[in-house]
Amino acid sequence: MDRRLFLKSSAALLGTGLFPFGQSGWALAANPASPTQKKLVVVMLRGAVDGLNVVAPYADANYYALRPGIAVAKPGAADGLLDLDGYFGLHPALTPLQPLWQAKQLAFVHAAGSPDATRSHFDAQDYMESGTPGRKGTADGWMNRLLATLPGEMSPTRAVSIGPTLPRILSGRIGVANVASGNAAGKPTVLDRPKVDDAFSQLYKGDDKLAQAYEEARETHKEVMDSLADEMMAASNGAPLPNGFPTDAVQLAKLMRKGNVQLAFIALGGWDTHINQGAGKGQLANRLAPVGEGLAQLAQALGPMWNDTTVVVMSEFGRTAKQNGNGGTDHGHGNVMWLLGGAVAGGKVYGDWRGLDNAALYEQRDVPVTTDFRAVLAQVAERHLRLPDAQLAQIFPGLTTTAPRGLIRA
Repeated sequence: MDRRLFLKSSAALLGTGLFPFGQSGWALAANPASPTQKKLVVVMLRGAVDGLNVVAPYADANYYALRPGIAVAKPGAADGLLDLDGYFGLHPALTPLQPLWQAKQLAFVHAAGSPDATRSHFDAQDYMESGTPGRKGTADGWMNRLLATLPGEMSPTRAVSIGPTLPRILSGRIGVANVASGNAAGKPTVLDRPKVDDAFSQLYKGDDKLAQAYEEARETHKEVMDSLADEMMAASNGAPLPNGFPTDAVQLAKLMRKGNVQLAFIALGGWDTHINQGAGKGQLANRLAPVGEGLAQLAQALGPMWNDTTVVVMSEFGRTAKQNGNGGTDHGHGNVMWLLGGAVAGGKVYGDWRGLDNAALYEQRDVPVTTDFRAVLAQVAERHLRLPDAQLAQIFPGLTTTAPRGLIRA
């Protein structure tokens, strides 16, 4: 390969995010048609959030017996739960989400998760992102397969990942845009330097495919940077919040309102609370607070577009029903999925909940998985994104179970 072709090929790969410069990568897509207005945002809580304290069964006496030091107090007590339905309560750190619950735009599916029994973070996250539990050889992520099935014209910003690298869930044959989180999202990359930009532009004179690919990636990069410029200018005048999710949520809302972003993904870490987890206050509460704030800000910033948006919050598995000797919890099985949005049939905790009696626990230690996480996602794809059964089978191959009915309004 000659030097010029090598440089052009490398720059084209840069445009697809395979060789990202700085903190952002940009990708290409194809398939013309008219876009749909329905949006899906997936938030992944990496590290296995403790769903039993996020949505706690405070009416089950076993909850307090199993967790004498970390159970969140009942509604009405200091730092107590926010009552949801007389049985379950929401962690007080998620108070910003209470208006969405009251507006019936927030729901939960308890005892949900992967049918694969692994307690490995790496494997469980891989399965949840590939959408094929127990199969490590899947080449792409389920959100990329979803993107490939959606009607409408494909563009480099139809799917966006917020974070330093392209995640497994969006990997595949359809290109997506990768945007850095926090203040780094608006920082110029190497290609934004005039001399570097001019040098690469000289390589791309002509009409060959590499030249066209580079130019399209360059325009996509400019489009996203321009959309974020005003937000970044304001944010640079002050320090960001300890957890950057609220900032990222507002940035994402801005991209969604100004552009054609239909699918978005963001991952948040820090949920592996083996030690000093806390109850109504403490480590878990400190992690949850910016999540609640960010989701509330996302809903507000989207404005009328919120009615056409569904947000799914999920984690690779839950945690043990019983606290450990270090004031924390260990790797478990079943967890709680969150659903938010204008189309969500909210104000309800869904799922086949069997209680915390020892006989009801999986391996006498964990909440069992009674709802496959893929069934929840499939219902969102079917009822919100309007995909037929044949396409659902492509996105989630091997899925044979269903989620509780009515999660999404028709």
